[in-house]
Amino acid sequence: MNVHFTRNRSALAVAGLLLAAAAPTAYASLDTEAAPAPTRGTPYIETQLFFGTERPDGGPAVTERQFAAFVDKEVTPGFPDGLTVQDGRGQWRDANGRVEKERSYELILLYPVSAAGANDRRIEEVRRAYEKAFGQEAVARVDDRTRVDF
Repeated sequence: MNVHFTRNRSALAVAGLLLAAAAPTAYASLDTEAAPAPTRGTPYIETQLFFGTERPDGGPAVTERQFAAFVDKEVTPGFPDGLTVQDGRGQWRDANGRVEKERSYELILLYPVSAAGANDRRIEEVRRAYEKAFGQEAVARVDDRTRVDF
C-alpha cells in the first residue's frame, strides 16, 4: 500500500507542476489587452479639429450660426460624405501666456486611408480659413488610424 501511495503522490505532484506551468498560458489567453484587434471594417483615418470661439483681439465670440455657416461653406464641399460636430468647453494657453477658457467645437471627419493625401490638403485649408475668418491663433488637429464599418 505504501508503494501505491507514493506513486499516487508522485502522479499528483507531476500533475500539479504541469498545471502550474500551463496556468500562465491559460491566463494569458484571457487577457483582453493581449487579444488581437478586430479586423472588421475598413482602414480609415479619423481627424478631429478643435475650433475655439473666443477671439484673441477681444472681439465677439464666434456664434453657433457663424460656425454652422463656416462648416457649410468651408468643410461640407470637401467632405460631402459626412462629418460630426460636437459642442465643447475647452482651454488653452494663448501666445501671450494667458489660459483662455472658451466654448469650442469639435469637428470629426472619417475618410479612407487611401484618401489621406488629398484630404490632408483640404483639412489644412479648413484650418487656415477658420483662423483667418475669426482671428484665431490656431485650430488644433488630431489624426488617428482606425477601422470603420458602416
